[in-house]
Formats: sequence, structure tokens, C-alpha cells
Amino acid sequence: MCGIIAIYGDNAGQWAPYLDTMLDRLSHRGPDDHDTYVDSNIALGQRRLSIIDVAGGRQPIFAEDGQKCVICNGEIYNYLTLKDELSQHHFRTNSDTEVLLHLFEEEGEESVSRLDGMFAFVLYDGRDIFVARDPLGIKPLYQGQKDGCLFFASEIKALEGVVDSIQEFLPGHYYSSKEGLVQYYRLPEIECWEEDIDKITEGLHRRLSKAVQKRWMSDVPLGCFLSGGIDSSLICAVSKQHFDHLDTFSVGVEGATDLGYARKVAGFLGTEHHEYVYDRDEIIKVLPDVIYHLESFDPPLVRSAIPTYFVSRLAGDYVKVILTGEGADEIFAGYHYIKQFASEAEVHRESMRILTGLHNMNLQRVDRATMAHSIEGRVPFLDIDLVEYAMSVDPGLKVSNNGKDDIEKWLLRQAFTGYLPDEVLWRTKMEFAAGCGSERLLIEVAGDEISDAEFDKAKRQFDWVGISSKEELYYFKIFRDFFNTEGEVESMGRWRGGFSSGISN
Repeated sequence: MCGIIAIYGDNAGQWAPYLDTMLDRLSHRGPDDHDTYVDSNIALGQRRLSIIDVAGGRQPIFAEDGQKCVICNGEIYNYLTLKDELSQHHFRTNSDTEVLLHLFEEEGEESVSRLDGMFAFVLYDGRDIFVARDPLGIKPLYQGQKDGCLFFASEIKALEGVVDSIQEFLPGHYYSSKEGLVQYYRLPEIECWEEDIDKITEGLHRRLSKAVQKRWMSDVPLGCFLSGGIDSSLICAVSKQHFDHLDTFSVGVEGATDLGYARKVAGFLGTEHHEYVYDRDEIIKVLPDVIYHLESFDPPLVRSAIPTYFVSRLAGDYVKVILTGEGADEIFAGYHYIKQFASEAEVHRESMRILTGLHNMNLQRVDRATMAHSIEGRVPFLDIDLVEYAMSVDPGLKVSNNGKDDIEKWLLRQAFTGYLPDEVLWRTKMEFAAGCGSERLLIEVAGDEISDAEFDKAKRQFDWVGISSKEELYYFKIFRDFFNTEGEVESMGRWRGGFSSGISN
């Protein structure tokens, strides 16, 4: 895991003096190591958080010919399988990143479709550039242009004030200087729903277990976030079946609902549980840092980023890799408002819509909050094999058992009966910020800080932003302290979740 920067063009070398400054803005993403490479038409930089091949995986990594090189942010979970297929190549490291080089040498741009993981990488072959982002956008990537050069970076802040404009590099796409921008992945069309509950249960068990096991790949300590909701609790339950020792982490204000449920799950599973209690004053104190790292002022995103920031800080004292429950609400129709749709087709369309928008909402929150404290977040529910299978299941089974059990994610709960205490397994969903107790406090703070007159004036002054509440204005004012152009706002995701402002727990 790391932060990457790439500049490509006929005069890219002139930007070499700026590389260190841009990399400094990403230092939180990679405190363990950093390096650069500059040629006449390429400038590459990387800040490294060492997870695989801690001692030998410094980037950029070069191929045998000394010309091709790569920088990557993420993890390639099937790298050992791919490495076995590439035995004719000499591997200089034990890093998962190096497999990108040799696979590209054999298969060219099509190699990206062979990758199982979360990634954003830039590969340079001595003349041309190849850039790719994982299918769902788990790992971030942004792009811009200046003086005829293309710029790529892991976060907006690395490009802010450097390029003419900033856009998000789309998930499931690659860019080749020979082919241009190409979409290499899209979720498959579903021709008929899987309706056999026994078959579905077996399929979910097998795929979730495999997805979790893949994400244990690490040469450093690993743990799990535990909110006490069904999603994170299941990830912990599956993990604990294979670990004698497992660290779990929970946060909230004093008396928060999530803290109590998380303790019950930790006791049931026998994890080494850690928790942190924060208050209103501490929320106010960290809010600027949260918004700076989050790169957003969207209210639902900021609300949920507060507890994610605190729990990441807590986890950083014990582990370097963390598993989280993000993605379950999207693939199992978990938001309350989805039950209001009249047909299975509408439920499926909405699930697809919010799933394909995760990259600049919940996934952005998890990435930025974890990396703010230099730990790596992994999301088993967004394993592509699991996602594609879950999206092929009858949507009606996700929200209820033929109308008998009116609870969100019914199918997921039914499939994992016995894995958790019933009071947790069948606990009604709470939004993350609400369960931690910070949502109400944030709304109160915004109300105290923003007057009616200031709100009315700001709506007119910043009509291009579309500020809709005092809370949003409060966050926007902080955002403006760090990001000052319209481009940064335009590249920012906003929750568009139909009838609700829910954020995954």
C-alpha cells in the first residue's frame, strides 16, 4: 500500500524538482520508504507502506531489461499463482507488485484482466505508459494535465495547485498511451436470478470465506474493525475461525450503541478487543484533519469518516492491515430505503447504481481514514467473485423472505445463522455515524457554528456547489481551507442514495 505519482510527456523530466513536494503530500500513505525515477518523458514517485516483502519491495520496481518499471498502490491477491505461470522470468523481489511487470511483458494491456486485487498502478516500458485502476475503485487514482504532460496521483492533494484541472480516473479502466482510455471491466448482465436458498447459502459461505482468506495475505500484523453491525461482525467471525489470536477495534461516544454490540461480538468470538471513547470536543478538534484527508465535505461521508478516523488511529497502534465490512449494503440491498422499491428489478438497479458509485463514497472514506494513520484497509465483501455471485441472487431474498421477515440483508443473515449471537445477527441496521453516536453531535455543532443569515448568503455565493444544509456549509468552509478551486469540488463524490443519507456500517 502506498501513494503514487506519475508524470508522462515529452517534457516530463522538467517536473522532477516538484516530485518530492508532491510526494510529501502523500507521506501518510507510505511512511516506511520512498523513491523516484526520472527519465526524459517520465517522472515516477512512490511513498511506501511496506506490507509484502517488507525489506525488498521498494518501488519503482524494474524488469530484467532495465527499461520497464512499475509503481503500484494496492495488493494483488493472486500474485503467487501468476508468479508460478511466469517462471521464465527472473523476479528480483518477493513483492506482489513485480508480477505486474512480467505479466505485462507476456500479455500487454490485457494483463490487467488477470489481476485479482485492489490496485492503481502506472507501468512504463521505456517509451509508453500503461495506467490501470481496479474494477470497483477500491484504491484511488486521480489525473490531470499541465504543459502537455499527463499527471496521475493517489490523492487530490498531490495534484492540487499543480495541474490545470483534476478528474478521477475511473474504476475498471486502463489508459494506454497507445490505445487511450479503455474500460476493461463491467459488472455482468444478469439473465436469470438464483433462487435456491440452500444453494445460495453454500455459495455465499464458500465465497466469503475465500474472500476473507485472500485478504490475510500480509507480512505484518492484521486485525478487523468491529462496529457490532452484521457486516463487520461477520468478517470478524469468519476470520476468527482461522486465527487463535485476532485483534478487533471499535469506537464511539460514551454509551454508543455500537460499543455495546461490539463488546458482545468480541466476547462471543474471543477476540483481543480494543475500544476508544471520544467526545464532542475531540470531534471538533480532529474535524479539519478528517476533511483534509477525506478530500470531501459531503455530510454523510464526513459523519461516517469521524468514527472511521478514530478507529483507524486506534488500530494503528496494534496492526498494519485491517479488514472492514464495506460493500455488504450495496451487494445485499442493505439500506433501509431500498425496501421501498416496488419490484425486484428496481431493487437490483438501485443496488447496481450505488455499487458502481462506491469508489468516491464509502471506499474513499475507508481508504483516506486508514491511510491517514498509515494502515491498509481491505474489503472482503467487494471481492469480485463474491460481488458477481451476490448480484446474481434474487433481489427479493435480500430484503425479505417472501415478505415474512422485513429486515434488510435478510439473505446474508440467514446464510450465516450461528456465526454470531442472534441479537447481533438480527440487529436492525444503524448508520455508522448514528451507531457511534457522533452524527447527532456533528449536526448540533454545525447548528451552533452557522447562523441562518450565513447559510442563506452562502447558498447564493456558492450556488455552483449546491450547499443544502448548515452542516454541509460547516464542512465546506473547512474544505476551502485546503482545497480552493472548483475542480476539486467537481471531482468529489456525493451520496445519491434515493430516500436516505445512509452510510455503510
